[in-house]
Amino acid sequence: MKVLIVEDNRQIVDVLTRYLQEAGYETAVCYDGEAALTYFEGEPVDFILLDIMLPGVDGFTICRKIRETSTVPIIMITAKTEDADRILGLEVGADDYILKPFSPKEVLSRMKAILRRIHFEQDRPSAKLFLNEIELQLENRKAFYRGQEIRLTKKEFEILALFAQYPNKVFSRDNLLDTVWGYDYYGDSRTVDSHIKRLRAKLTAAHVANCSIETVWGEGYRFGLSL
Repeated sequence: MKVLIVEDNRQIVDVLTRYLQEAGYETAVCYDGEAALTYFEGEPVDFILLDIMLPGVDGFTICRKIRETSTVPIIMITAKTEDADRILGLEVGADDYILKPFSPKEVLSRMKAILRRIHFEQDRPSAKLFLNEIELQLENRKAFYRGQEIRLTKKEFEILALFAQYPNKVFSRDNLLDTVWGYDYYGDSRTVDSHIKRLRAKLTAAHVANCSIETVWGEGYRFGLSL
């Protein structure tokens, strides 16, 4: 498995490279954003460790561009402690984030947790879920309404799939973070609100009828179905 490390701090790169190689991973390194995008376009990569503050193109932009074509796992590395930065990283498609300073052992543990989740999802039998006329194809993470695809991000799809499994069930923000993101999230739960807002907008744009994401004040969200 090849891990792409995108980080301009050479000391951090050396520590991560040595630790990951000792754990059996192949590594590649890019020290700036442009080089990372160029490398990703031309070489196969199985996992990305991505710093936010980079020369040239920043980590948020890189993550957003990669998510246009790939679901490769991404952990964002940041020295920023503000919730807004961590929320933005998750919203542009990162699977996890880790704060500097960190231990390489923690990085590897988080990588393994993400890979276990991915392998579990890939091993599930092919299945479809339905919310009235919305069809969710679990294997390829695609959503359709009356035959027309609704283009969703990975997290938007997972939220909708969760609602499809439990229609009319109320999920708190913490429920959604724990279930959809798959790890204990200690930042601002507003990231759920942002994803719900975009998901609602996409369902509205697709003219979805007879079902909607409802806010249950003081409790959370549920997907309401009507005849």
